[in-house]
Amino acid sequence: MTATPARITAVDTYDIRFPTSRELDGSDAMNPDPDYSAAYVVLRTDAGDGLEGHGFTFTIGRGNDVQVAAIGALRPHLLGRSVDALCADPGSLNRDLIGDSQLRWLGPEKGVMHMAIGAVVNAVWDLAAKREGQPLWRLLAHADPAWLVSQIDFRYIVDALTPEEALRMLREGRTGLAEREAALLERGYPGYTTSPGWLGYSDEKLTRLAKQAVADGFTQIKLKVGADLADDVRRMRTARAAVGSRIRIAIDANQRWNIGEAVAWTRALAEFDPYWIEEPTSPDDILGHAAVREGVTPVKVATGEHVQNRVVFKQLLQAGAIDVLQIDAARVGGVNENLAILLLAAKFGVPVCPHAGGVGLCELVQHLSMFDYLALSGTTDDRVIEYVDHLHEHFTDPVKLREGHYLAPLAPGFSATMHPGSLAAYRYPDGGFWAVDLAGREEVA
Repeated sequence: MTATPARITAVDTYDIRFPTSRELDGSDAMNPDPDYSAAYVVLRTDAGDGLEGHGFTFTIGRGNDVQVAAIGALRPHLLGRSVDALCADPGSLNRDLIGDSQLRWLGPEKGVMHMAIGAVVNAVWDLAAKREGQPLWRLLAHADPAWLVSQIDFRYIVDALTPEEALRMLREGRTGLAEREAALLERGYPGYTTSPGWLGYSDEKLTRLAKQAVADGFTQIKLKVGADLADDVRRMRTARAAVGSRIRIAIDANQRWNIGEAVAWTRALAEFDPYWIEEPTSPDDILGHAAVREGVTPVKVATGEHVQNRVVFKQLLQAGAIDVLQIDAARVGGVNENLAILLLAAKFGVPVCPHAGGVGLCELVQHLSMFDYLALSGTTDDRVIEYVDHLHEHFTDPVKLREGHYLAPLAPGFSATMHPGSLAAYRYPDGGFWAVDLAGREEVA
């Protein structure tokens, strides 16, 4: 008799929300009152090893229930699936989910369904890395280059990057991997912090947090801008006075402007030497970003956290529209699509500085940047991972920083697992915190 192969037996979903709007954490010109939230998924198996795959995608409150429902719609593609086969080839699931023609109609490859696919695919990678006993960054960095290429969907991007080119880049990227890994484990990966720069913070809080960021070893901070120019001038002056002339200050408009407005507003802040202007206009406007880039040089243009898929990233690179590419671990279709985007960035010589302002995004994206450094780009020059200083305590393997650098996580997996107590407390609307909070609001009303 042969043993029955382990299968996926449950796909559990959770609507997790944190009340960050009450302290204005995460506030910006487009999103003044975000409640940082996670549409969370746990893959359970009958393997008997106790291992689970955890994943999520990030939202800012209302609509998180819609995102959870989208993840649930993928359940039939997972239940009963062989755990061994799934972990050996996560790309097979990625292809099946993207190829479901009826669900694809809701995209294709964008929006709520694509984010749901990313959450589920990332959960598979978390499970695969746990089964291998490796943090995801190390699993990816030491993976066979041909296998990595097999994980990527090259449809729609072969005019910019072929599988043959990708294989050559990954093979060449392995040179010096051991030395870089030793350096990564010793020093970590450089980060920058957005924590001082939320738009709702007072000048006093901005100053205190900016000075603390420098003391903590960060060489770059970021400020949200775009609501009021006079206010932005004052806040930039305040920030520059707090950190001095040698610290980079990036600015982020969160898609607030039209093209001409973006150019004029950025030029008005040029006296404070902004390093980049992030999301100056619609994330879908490729030619608009190119026009902004031409109009604001030498200030760099950065975007990517709301870019829908590898195809839009390809066009941004082909059009010469950005100086900095910002991947998001949970916006596109998971690890597989982010591998394609990292390869595209490397092909065009554009540095990747990931977005990480949200629930668990710091935890996830560190793995992708560390893989990029070890096995693809081979450098951290002009590359930094965003850091925000809230909500890490809800994860079993939270990010760790030292002297402004992300320390490489060592626990197996994708660092996506939240504490059961946090899931129980912040499940909306009936978790421990929300049940009490919402009942109190009803009494006041």
